[in-house]
Amino acid sequence: MPPRFVVTGGRTLSGTIRPAGNKNAALPVIAASLLADGPVVLENIPRIRDVETLLELLADLGATVEWSAANTVTIDTRGAKAKALNPALCTRIRASILLAGPLLARFGKVVLPPPGGDVIGRRRVDTHFLALEQLGAVVTVGDSYTIEARQLVGADVFLDEPSVTATENALMAAVMATGRTVLRNAASEPHVQDTARFLVAIGADIDGIGSNTYIINGGRTLHGASYAIGPDHIEVGSFIGLAAVTNGDITIEQVRPDDLRSMLLGFDRLGIRGQFDGDRLTIPSGQERRVRPDLGGHVPKVEDGPWPAFPADVMSIALVAATQCDGIVLMHEKMFESRLFFVDKLIGMGARIVLCDPHRAVISGASRLHGGRVESPDIRAGMAMVIAALAADGTSEINNIGQIERGYERIDDRLRALGAQIERVDG
Repeated sequence: MPPRFVVTGGRTLSGTIRPAGNKNAALPVIAASLLADGPVVLENIPRIRDVETLLELLADLGATVEWSAANTVTIDTRGAKAKALNPALCTRIRASILLAGPLLARFGKVVLPPPGGDVIGRRRVDTHFLALEQLGAVVTVGDSYTIEARQLVGADVFLDEPSVTATENALMAAVMATGRTVLRNAASEPHVQDTARFLVAIGADIDGIGSNTYIINGGRTLHGASYAIGPDHIEVGSFIGLAAVTNGDITIEQVRPDDLRSMLLGFDRLGIRGQFDGDRLTIPSGQERRVRPDLGGHVPKVEDGPWPAFPADVMSIALVAATQCDGIVLMHEKMFESRLFFVDKLIGMGARIVLCDPHRAVISGASRLHGGRVESPDIRAGMAMVIAALAADGTSEINNIGQIERGYERIDDRLRALGAQIERVDG
């Protein structure tokens, strides 16, 4: 039998926890190490399955990969060769697509098997290839994607959507292209900013970091460097939801307050508020947990969107939190059409939720949840189910936890340190 979590809920959690390094920054930064003519030392890297798989892909290409500490990895890609990517490894993670830009820039050609990852609806790759085509690439679509370019040349590129990974691929290609690239309608999430800052650390010339327009003066020789990945603001959002539903008093250390503004605004709408002390965020016990109606008493909504809007990856967590808050709220998931399909599991645990369509759910709280046997459909919904189980009466069994462990490092150990009763059962 595959491993599972057995969770006994109803406990008030308390203590201090530190978010891991940002998974969605670690992956593109690891891919970007292919561009460095020298060793790269990356610190604060989360030791999770997606990271391990991407490192396996680099090693399969001939790179040297060595963990020198629990969360520090040294990568030397000077020995990497132009060869086909391992399709079995690529199907494990969507992040394999992040190798398109750096491999194209370095070798002039990449054959990319279809990427894997969470099943949360259609996740189009068109934006990646349209951007690379504007930089001079030719893309052929078959069983795999073949991308070729004799020479990448800077261009004025307008992305047809502010895709995070397409922005990262375009940045990695543009820093190696000849001349100047202006990248417009780009994503600017904290992990994209981390990727751009890493590229600057290894010698790239990039302006506009944190905005929706990047200006890249390409063609520079890039070198090795050391770089520390920033904290994962999605984990911070998970811990906010965890504290709220368990009525805990939890302090989250080493956060970036500027990364949390839109997220905190969304939780504030549910009557969940935190207090900053420098880079420490405390979610105190005794939260109001009452939905704040819009003016005139209208039903409010929490909706996601491209940065700096409420993060899509926190929607599942916020939805669980809403089940424990008095009042009615509409959750509008705009980004992915299958992300809300896990709510049937919450309904089975006692939540009052109406799934209006693939993108919208109405939650009427507060509901008393009870334990149950559930699955982890994707990384974020899996963590949301852990949080629901910790808020519920009785014992829950959460299966398919490999999905959770793709994105959360040693999450059971870290939650036990807060007083959670959670056990990982193998077989």
